[in-house]
Amino acid sequence: MQLVFASNNKNKITEIQQLVPQHIKVLSLEDIGCDVDIPETADTIEGNAILKASYVTEHYGYPCFADDSGLEVHALNGEPGVISARYAGSHRNNDDNINKVLDKLSNETNRRANFKTVIALHINSEEHLFTGIINGTIITEKRGTNGFGYDPVFVPDGYTKTFAEFTLDEKSAISHRGIAVKQLVSYLETL
Repeated sequence: MQLVFASNNKNKITEIQQLVPQHIKVLSLEDIGCDVDIPETADTIEGNAILKASYVTEHYGYPCFADDSGLEVHALNGEPGVISARYAGSHRNNDDNINKVLDKLSNETNRRANFKTVIALHINSEEHLFTGIINGTIITEKRGTNGFGYDPVFVPDGYTKTFAEFTLDEKSAISHRGIAVKQLVSYLETL
């Protein structure tokens, strides 16, 4: 089976390939010659995943899955949420995004948050959604050098390390993306 993953984010592609069985070949947007920056104009994480998967299927004809993820901080009414990647501006700088969250939480005692991933799959003229959520806490300073995004300040419930201190295998086993991909793989194995 061959599926396009609507991303050129090397970190996400590496995480996905770790989780998908070898008999499912995952192609990137680059692999199919798509160099378009697919617009993420929806106002929900689900909506952006659907937009990206739909775009590839409609314009390139491949079965496709796309994800969108966000950090939802409880004390910030769910921010940064759907705009997690560009929270501090369209330049999409991880350090600036993290610093903005830490600044906004500087006087907060409630540091609860969750990561949410939604995967939209377009296959056989059908659309399916798979959702993964992991709860945790935002710490006050960055720790670790692995991962990407908000990983250096997010400690998942039941652990003392940030996602950036986990190995890729450790993170994939429990992460929001890992949970959603496992649901995707379970579905694909029924086809």
